[in-house]
Amino acid sequence: MTVSGTPVPGQTRALWLSTLSFTACFAVWTVFSIIGIQIKDKFGLNETQFGLLVGTPILTGSLIRIALGVWADQYGGRRIFALVMLAAAIATWLLTYATTYPQMLVAALGVGIAGGAFSVGVAYVSHWYPPEKQGTALGIFGAGNVGAAVTKFLAPFVLVAYGWESVAKTWAVALAIMAVIFWFSTSEDPVQRERAISGKKPKSAWLELTPLKNVQVWRFGLYYFFVFGAFVALALWLPRYLISVYGVSIATAGMIGAAYSVPASVFRAYGGHLSDKYGARRVLYWTFLVSVACTFILSYPPTEYVVRGIRGPIAFEFEIGVVAFTVIVFVLGFFMSLGKAAVFKHIPVYYPDNVGAVGGLVGMIGGLGGFVLPIAFGMLNDLIGVSTSCFMLLFLLVVMALAWMHFSVRSMERQKAVSSKVPRPLLATTYRIPDPVNVGAAEGSPG
Repeated sequence: MTVSGTPVPGQTRALWLSTLSFTACFAVWTVFSIIGIQIKDKFGLNETQFGLLVGTPILTGSLIRIALGVWADQYGGRRIFALVMLAAAIATWLLTYATTYPQMLVAALGVGIAGGAFSVGVAYVSHWYPPEKQGTALGIFGAGNVGAAVTKFLAPFVLVAYGWESVAKTWAVALAIMAVIFWFSTSEDPVQRERAISGKKPKSAWLELTPLKNVQVWRFGLYYFFVFGAFVALALWLPRYLISVYGVSIATAGMIGAAYSVPASVFRAYGGHLSDKYGARRVLYWTFLVSVACTFILSYPPTEYVVRGIRGPIAFEFEIGVVAFTVIVFVLGFFMSLGKAAVFKHIPVYYPDNVGAVGGLVGMIGGLGGFVLPIAFGMLNDLIGVSTSCFMLLFLLVVMALAWMHFSVRSMERQKAVSSKVPRPLLATTYRIPDPVNVGAAEGSPG
């Protein structure tokens, strides 16, 4: 259920404060991308252990997204959002008391609560806007991913000056302050207010979860596994990658990492606008095609060639320099940001009464990518010893996502062509939903 096209008092304030709150949550959620480097040296961790450490908060933030999304639909996103921020702030402060690697992993699970804010915010923000504006609104909210860049810009300086414990305490205090500001500056969304006035009880959790049986929802999850999960994984992994491959300082690694995180976050709002204007499917096609090209180039390891020429051997090398690397990851981040907005444009359109649950599942799958991929990156480094193996894995992942989407689209078009005798263009993206409640069944079966 969403509001009409008429602006609602408090609508803009709710959107921007939700975005700022999500930015703070994301900064905390990815804090191990910076402090983890010092912790790795302190405890003498190998690459796999480091990948597990930076990925553990992502695991918590992913697994709790369904529950938090359902609770946001049932009890209102405002109160759940504030509680999530306070809980994550407390866990981040307590992180500084960990003295062993296992304790670090347990504390990291608590820090990950911050990542659950996404599904709460999606449910809260979408209830303020009509369908034709939800893509832009959710794109603006999702731009809170820029919190990863905030951590990469600021945390290295605090880390060098005062140590990783000061970074954790500073980020914890900032998140707690943001929770207080959010609670006292926002109001309940229109759906929750109407429910309170009418006395209508929220749906049970089982009814909220009903749409999750549709294959279509899981297909959206795969898309998000790449556009968001890989984004989080690279946001965590890039500083370590840049230091080990190019030998830059931690401050420089943070700056270059931010060159990836900023476009992969800020332009999400633009992706929402493009999805509203041209259709989410078209945006996803461009996202996957460009990502295939970028990850292929980045996955190519430094190589020496010797050609047997007429006058003797001719030797030359291929290697991506740090400047070219920065440009390519910037492009990759930009198109990932468009794709993130496009995926979540689908959800309130197809599942308007289950935004929290469906958004929670899709967000969970994407978040799990942020947990699984850093560990896989570390394992690949340890097993095959090629630094660019992380991008090889991402190349395979995006090819899979593109193939599943394309064949699903073709399958749906063939079915509709048979029923209507009118072929539908490949990239057609305008949704005509006669019965939004049953739309999942209409498109879910082809995958």
